[in-house]
Amino acid sequence: MEKGYDVKELQKECICEQCPTYVDCEEPLAFCVMGVSSCISTKQGCICPGCPVYDKLELNGLYFCMHSPE
Repeated sequence: MEKGYDVKELQKECICEQCPTYVDCEEPLAFCVMGVSSCISTKQGCICPGCPVYDKLELNGLYFCMHSPE
């Protein structure tokens, strides 16, 4: 997933912290690029489709903090 993208730049565009499901446990943001969270375990709503990173990577699906991209 990281291939061809500047992960640090994607993390700057990431909106994970605004998501109702997000839990701040000092993990790196941009779960769709970095992998699933080790501390998020309850779905509270998902805003992934509204994220610029989601569009840039042409992703499908929801809850990348809990599931790897399809």
